[in-house]
Amino acid sequence: MSMDFGAPADDPKVFRNICRDRILKDLLKPDKDKETKSSWKVLIMDKFTVKIMAYACKMAEITDAGISLVEDLFKRREPMPSMDAIYFLQPLKENVIMLLSDMSGRCPLYRKAYIFFSSPIPKELVTYIKNDSSVIPRIGALREMNLEFFAIDMQGFVTDHDMALNDLYGPSEQNSKKFNDTISTMATRIATTFASLKEFPCVRYRAPKGDGSTKTKFDMVPKWLATAVWDIVSKYKSTIPEFPQKETCELLIVDRPIDQIAPVIHEWTYDAMCHDLLEMDGNKYIYEVSKMDSEPEKKESLLEDHDPIWLELRHAHIADASERLYEKMNNFVAKNKAAQLSRDGGEVSTRDLQKIVQALPQYSEQVEKLTLHIEIAGKINRCIREYGLRDIGQLEQDLVFGDAGAKEVISILRSKQDMSPENKMRLLIIYAIVYPEKFEGDKGEKLMQLAKLPHDDMDVINCLSYLDGSNTKKSSRTGTFSLKFDAQKKKNAARTDKHDGEETWALSRFFPLIEELIEKLSKGELPLKEYPSMSEPSSAPQGATQTASSTARPAQNQPMSMRSRRTPTWAKSRNSDDSQSSDSSVLRHASGDFKRLGNRIFVFMVGGATRSELRTVHKLTMKMKREIVLGSSSIDDPPQFISKLKSIGSATKT
Repeated sequence: MSMDFGAPADDPKVFRNICRDRILKDLLKPDKDKETKSSWKVLIMDKFTVKIMAYACKMAEITDAGISLVEDLFKRREPMPSMDAIYFLQPLKENVIMLLSDMSGRCPLYRKAYIFFSSPIPKELVTYIKNDSSVIPRIGALREMNLEFFAIDMQGFVTDHDMALNDLYGPSEQNSKKFNDTISTMATRIATTFASLKEFPCVRYRAPKGDGSTKTKFDMVPKWLATAVWDIVSKYKSTIPEFPQKETCELLIVDRPIDQIAPVIHEWTYDAMCHDLLEMDGNKYIYEVSKMDSEPEKKESLLEDHDPIWLELRHAHIADASERLYEKMNNFVAKNKAAQLSRDGGEVSTRDLQKIVQALPQYSEQVEKLTLHIEIAGKINRCIREYGLRDIGQLEQDLVFGDAGAKEVISILRSKQDMSPENKMRLLIIYAIVYPEKFEGDKGEKLMQLAKLPHDDMDVINCLSYLDGSNTKKSSRTGTFSLKFDAQKKKNAARTDKHDGEETWALSRFFPLIEELIEKLSKGELPLKEYPSMSEPSSAPQGATQTASSTARPAQNQPMSMRSRRTPTWAKSRNSDDSQSSDSSVLRHASGDFKRLGNRIFVFMVGGATRSELRTVHKLTMKMKREIVLGSSSIDDPPQFISKLKSIGSATKT
């Protein structure tokens, strides 16, 4: 007997699986027509390509592809003249110099070198390689992989520009070269996603707001990036075999200033709360495991797609995730007599779980994984209670939807003296976006004093209007660019309630603005004036009409969540179900080939995307039956975003 945790999709047509297959088939088996089962190779990479590989493949998959050893290009290596080597490198001069050092002369380190560059190699470096006559006969392949992005999710990637918000939106006079270099490298890495997928995108972008001299440099970022991406992918038509000659997908380039609420508002999904409330190192969670008659042992666990529980619950509301975890364990105990005998009675405790592992060693890995997530969910729920996040979260959402204002903000700042400085800052950021006039003159300073925040934290608030390029109320109200899709129903509101038939958990009214953008783009309703195209599409997007008709109907037969006494009363909304709770169902139950129903949609967020936006693309993929991929310069959690705002705000004063 086993526990039903669900399983990640293995569909080869899903975005990240395509990236993985390119590495396993095209890169690690370059001479597959000649090789035998006994042939083993050495894989040599630089620091950048190591990260690409780590996100795309598991070590076991690399080994299964015939790699016996993985080496660092810049570390001392033992000669293996009887073995072939695969080099996966960025096309940089220092990398080529090391490569030639390995393979030139009378005694090369390896028998033959199969060389793959992550992006197009400059002609001067090709010439540099050709000039070494001793190396040429030892090269088995010299190819451009066009694979220079990190597939962090089944439907998400980053370009590894963690400081893009500072480099592109900081004071322009201080970083002109860095600005241009960042745009250039980001465009190259975005373009390699389309080279890898052999997709030719119709490129659209958020149009600059200003006219002529009123345009700021960073207001032009989406347009300049779109132009650079378009130039590169257009060349692919003549340089990459079998690359499409007509548009096959859609790419929309936007930037962080269009929605500054999403990075700071409290998100109530399991994934977002893990990264918001727990001390995590990236996706690594460190915890202690109690041992019988010994000191607790520290362990690490990666909260990633290979963990089926994480895959199933990461986009679930925290209350729903907590319920499901206990239901899974109680179902397991109910069906297994040995587990029942190991319990102390009553509800399943951590001690009970340890006894179950001892009684049922064949299920130890499953039970330990479930124990881990029960512990994490418990810790998150304790944080919610201790920090008073229910009241804070309710006010945040009421502000966003125009149901609260100055009275409520002042009241909570006075009544919750123990609110953390970070939560006060996040609340005031949302307040400033919805009510910018409340921070004019010395009003902002008085609010800071009431919140007992340092004077320097006002830099963060000032930075909001700086990124917007304007101090007007109109531009600031929608956080901060007006999308003009629907007339605001209330005087001050950054969002309007969606009436699409979906039922949600409490504190889940909020949605990122890219949700509206994607829906409009899919229906062909995204205004060209506000989101121009680099060229007129050569044909209407496949599936657009079909998708539009399908999105007009609310989802049917959605599974209703079960309620138990464990569900916190605050989580029992208004109309709650789990229609948005599990993204694993998107990939496990969908037909897989979303292109039959409509071309892929790519959205790239310059300046850092959020976990709520990543959740949105999974949700809309399920809803529209059309694969949506989110790209960004980085994925930021609230503390990271606020830190970047502080940095920009401080720099604008100098």
